[in-house]
Amino acid sequence: MRQLLIATKNAHKTAEIRAILGAEWQISDLTAHPDFAAPEETGATFLENATIKAVAASRTFEGLVLADDSGLEIDALQGAPGVFSARYARPNATDSENRAKVLHELAQCGSADRRARFRCVLALAQKGVVLMSFEGDVAGSIVAQEHGNGGFGYDPLFVPTGFTETFGALAAAVKNEISHRGRALARAAAFLRRCG
Repeated sequence: MRQLLIATKNAHKTAEIRAILGAEWQISDLTAHPDFAAPEETGATFLENATIKAVAASRTFEGLVLADDSGLEIDALQGAPGVFSARYARPNATDSENRAKVLHELAQCGSADRRARFRCVLALAQKGVVLMSFEGDVAGSIVAQEHGNGGFGYDPLFVPTGFTETFGALAAAVKNEISHRGRALARAAAFLRRCG
């Protein structure tokens, strides 16, 4: 079984990655290493932040390290929350606080444009060197009020194009198949299979 360290302490992300990559991978994350100080995400792009996290963890731990940086981009908010998705309302904001800020700002701007996309960038690193990066996105729209208890983050607000339910209401298997993270991980898994 191949081993992969996910450079995150976000149990939701780890669970999604584990479910998407399947049984051929032994997935662990930084919750097993509480003394590891995660680097500050100072990048201006998802790729820069994913790279910062992957390189830092791969300098400390053996083997392959995969880091994810992802977020929600809303057209009416000029691409916000973007790279600040996890801390949009404030540093260390809860998912609920971030969703509330998005809904408040959409109401304030008065735009009928609800188009949005989730974007994910993964960086794969080993021994402090990035081996490859992978991107995935999924287009959709933002609903006026939260719907569904599944997923995490902005999932209860986001309806992917071609569906009528939010990521928070869709079955996890459906979400994982079409999500930004699922698409990026499919590219990462294909690369890893080719490069053995």
